[in-house]
Amino acid sequence: MSKPGASEKSVVPAGLPDIPPLYGLKPRKQYLPFSHAEKRLTDSKNYWACTARPDGRPHSIPVWGFWIDRAIYFGTARSTRKARNLARNPAVSIHLESGDDVVILEGNAVEVDLNDSPTFKKLDAASRAKYKMPLMIIPRESVVYSVHPRTVLAWTEKDFPKTATRWTFGTT
Repeated sequence: MSKPGASEKSVVPAGLPDIPPLYGLKPRKQYLPFSHAEKRLTDSKNYWACTARPDGRPHSIPVWGFWIDRAIYFGTARSTRKARNLARNPAVSIHLESGDDVVILEGNAVEVDLNDSPTFKKLDAASRAKYKMPLMIIPRESVVYSVHPRTVLAWTEKDFPKTATRWTFGTT
């Protein structure tokens, strides 16, 4: 575990998640290193994207994506429920499949300019490496989003609450 303010690639402030006291979290000197969350975000095949419908009801769906340059990237058809939700409200929560090694990312989805050749090439290379297929884009019908985290939460079930960690980033 890392100490608050400890040197990592670039320091991300770590602290306790905002959880009721009954869960037994207490301030401590060490937290999970952000590299723990980054490895999980990089290695995951499926990500659950949670958006809000126009009437406020939640919508959760698995997506394929990539953790690149401290952002999650994922794509979809513009006509999907998630894309329509994000067009109205860009707030999104993305979490991994495991309830035993938890990583939850919160931020705002921003549409990626697919005419930006260096970005498109980077995402296409990531898709080919990770999913063994090119980035599937249909002009005018597809949208790709990037989500830079505002907050990331992580913990491991076997060591909870000792591993419960919250990283806070600049506003997005």
